[in-house]
Amino acid sequence: MRGLKLAAVGKRRSGSQLRPTTDRVRESLFNLLLGGRFGDPVTGAQVLDLFAGTGALGLEALSRGATFATFVEKGRTASKILQENIARASVEEETRLVRGDVTRLLPTTGEPATLVFLDPPFRRELGGLALIAARSGGWIADGALIAWEEADEVAPPQGIARIDFRRYGDVCLNICRMEAPGA
Repeated sequence: MRGLKLAAVGKRRSGSQLRPTTDRVRESLFNLLLGGRFGDPVTGAQVLDLFAGTGALGLEALSRGATFATFVEKGRTASKILQENIARASVEEETRLVRGDVTRLLPTTGEPATLVFLDPPFRRELGGLALIAARSGGWIADGALIAWEEADEVAPPQGIARIDFRRYGDVCLNICRMEAPGA
């Protein structure tokens, strides 16, 4: 999807509280993911994009070979932008948009994600709650790689190990792995 222009978040979207991942952080994240340290977690991945916003991370994963992406977003404005971006990318068949509270996910019947993007509102302690809800609902596979953006270093919930940490200006990227129960 090289060159795809995503829907603008600008002034006409003033009701939105979106904080899209910057191009620099997104590029650095995918360089890190595809740099070999974690194998190739993108090609063939089932992606879960929590607090999806514009969907930039999930859409980028699809453009780099992921098989399917599920986007979870509560905000009405963000959901509209996300739907527009899915249509612009022509990936309606490879995506699912779930509108609702990420911290209160119902069990899924879909295939669990092998790659998770988590970009909660900063400093609101929602990331861990979202991961707990997603795991208990069967949304995340054991061994899944999790890319968690936050304002600071995070202490992941039990059963999730942080395996890498990077700082890009005011954004911290925490790379985690979902452990198998009892591991």
